[in-house]
Amino acid sequence: MEERTTRNRILEEAAGLFRREGFNGASMQDLAAVVGITKSTLYHHFPSKQALLSEILELTVGRVTPALEAIAEADLSAAARLRQAAVRHVVELIHDQDNVACFIEEGRFLAPEYRQSHIAKRDRYEQHFRRIVADGIRAGEFRQMDVRLASQAVLGMCNSVAAWYRPDGDFGPDEIAEQFGELAVRALSSLAEPGADRADRGW
Repeated sequence: MEERTTRNRILEEAAGLFRREGFNGASMQDLAAVVGITKSTLYHHFPSKQALLSEILELTVGRVTPALEAIAEADLSAAARLRQAAVRHVVELIHDQDNVACFIEEGRFLAPEYRQSHIAKRDRYEQHFRRIVADGIRAGEFRQMDVRLASQAVLGMCNSVAAWYRPDGDFGPDEIAEQFGELAVRALSSLAEPGADRADRGW
């Protein structure tokens, strides 16, 4: 139990340290000091900083992907699913800010032996957004656009929360998530096509 507790503490503190200092800016000695263990104890749990980052990213994507997959497969309109997906993404980001920020920003620093697995899991996550967007385009709910670019635009908007969210800010996590979900749907909606309002009104 003690080993598991120490391992969890290392993972939690490492995510925060990597987020604050950047993966390349933080050393294993820095992490050992933050956790309150020796450097040799740290290496007993993780053979390298690369292995540590890889596990943080694996745990993060492994935790959030199943929920997103369930949303993408739900028997709902594409707009409802996109709203739910964006809301869930933002809520997870805020409640697990250090880990998700590492996933967003630090995965690019993985060594080749870890990078391929990370990219595959990241692409699988993004694919659920692409499925929703493609469904919405086919159904006429969303305007005609490149599915990949539209999905990346939605994710980019949602991921921006990691850079500015503060617990003492003006908006709570749920309120931010709901507004971003609404923004995602409105941005892609076919009703937002240029001139759509005038056409609907006979202008």
